[in-house]
Amino acid sequence: MSSPQSSAHAATEESANFPTGVTASEYEVWGDVDADPAGVFADVTGADRAYWDTARTFGREEVAPVIDDFWNRADYPLELARRMGALGLLRDGVDVDGYEPMTPLAAGLVNMELSRADGSIGTICGVQAGLAMRSIALCGTDEQIAQWVPKLVRAEVWGAFGLTEPTHGSDSVSLETTATRVDGGYRISGEKKWIGNASLADTTEGGITVIWARVIGGEHDGNVRGFIVQQEWDGYSATTIENKLSLRAIWQAHIRMDAVFVPDSHVLERSTSFKDASRVLFATRLGVAWSAVGHATACYETAVQYAGQRVQFGRPLAKSQIVQERLARMQSELVSMQLMARHMTERDAAGQLTPEQASLAKFTCTRQARQIAANARDLLGGNGILLEHRVARHFADVEAIHTYEGTETIQALLIGRSITGVSAFA
Repeated sequence: MSSPQSSAHAATEESANFPTGVTASEYEVWGDVDADPAGVFADVTGADRAYWDTARTFGREEVAPVIDDFWNRADYPLELARRMGALGLLRDGVDVDGYEPMTPLAAGLVNMELSRADGSIGTICGVQAGLAMRSIALCGTDEQIAQWVPKLVRAEVWGAFGLTEPTHGSDSVSLETTATRVDGGYRISGEKKWIGNASLADTTEGGITVIWARVIGGEHDGNVRGFIVQQEWDGYSATTIENKLSLRAIWQAHIRMDAVFVPDSHVLERSTSFKDASRVLFATRLGVAWSAVGHATACYETAVQYAGQRVQFGRPLAKSQIVQERLARMQSELVSMQLMARHMTERDAAGQLTPEQASLAKFTCTRQARQIAANARDLLGGNGILLEHRVARHFADVEAIHTYEGTETIQALLIGRSITGVSAFA
């Protein structure tokens, strides 16, 4: 048994082998890492590759240098949103005259890259194009499409999608906002909550919100329909929700509408029931899975780079067996997400994707993104909670995508119903 003196001497000799100092190192966490080790996307070429490269370059060169500041201040990055419009990235696969067709795969890869740079940036695209613009493209008249879609795709007007209400989130089919039939249009009253882009009326571009409301009176009495509400109209007010811990660089609003008059010209003519709102959501659910892949990719590549640069106990973390095991596990999870997202997207392109399969993709990918983000955060130790090291922002933002477009519980119930043939919604 050694004496206290000999133990202290040994500890002194051991510590002499390690570098000393108090200066904090700077870590490069935006560098190049092989984030496609299984070659899931190795065959992507042509227009799909061009869209992917454009989004990747935008994220690396324009989003990365400034996004921490916007996220920290909870400020909306209007110029970055406008740049997405200028680059033709505000599409989410919606066909627009004058633009190169964007396949479901290209839309997924763009969504992945935007979220890889920042979750708020990815969500801005999802709201503007995937929800607001798609609602008009699917349910609007030819005149409405011609009037609004070009402006939305170029970010000449901001678009929002008003479905969720303060008391109706997962059970949005029970929405209470009403549209009362009057001469020449409708009067809409009610509230919506967590609506991205809904409080941008005071910007240069102004905004519209596609409001889903239950009709009172007239031919469609009792049915849910979509309405294009211009945010500057009398009776419409939107308060930006503050104190969020996720997606801080996109404004989400609590909307209050008091007898807002919507003329017939702004009624989405091809929306006749809640199924039309569901069609829009179904088309975007797979995009959430791609967003999760983007977040997971960012966390994985940051962990890989950090492990190679961070020195502890006289060696880089990457030389530790347990760190290599963690990175291998993260890579395995990431590849499984990539495979699922791509396979489901191929089914979508072939017209074979079912709502349950879209739910499975969202359910699986957001769960695994949470695991990868948590593992990366832990691997970075105390540095993992600093914005400059990237993971903390994604760690927080993954919590939001895990919830929106249907919570984990709702997705599980949809999947469970397809497995058992029995509905457990009660």
